[in-house]
Amino acid sequence: MTEKLSAEEIAAALATLDGWERLPDREAIRKSFRFSTFNEAFAFMTRVALKAEKMDHHPEWFNVYNRVDVTLATHDVGGLSGKDVTLAAFMDKAAG
Repeated sequence: MTEKLSAEEIAAALATLDGWERLPDREAIRKSFRFSTFNEAFAFMTRVALKAEKMDHHPEWFNVYNRVDVTLATHDVGGLSGKDVTLAAFMDKAAG
């Protein structure tokens, strides 16, 4: 069972993630990734899609050319869970 993170757990998690921020209007985190080319952005999305599918935890995202805007939340718990933190850390590494 996936559990919702407490405010303290969210704050601690954000301290370990690079550039992620809480959304002001809902319990979710977001980040905008920029790449040199569309191909790099698409390759990033492909790596993340494979990981997300294995986790059964899918991001909300938007892509235009070299930018990928990502929002993470766990809809089942109505907020943030460890799955969001794990996927955010994976995205940071994949964007390398």
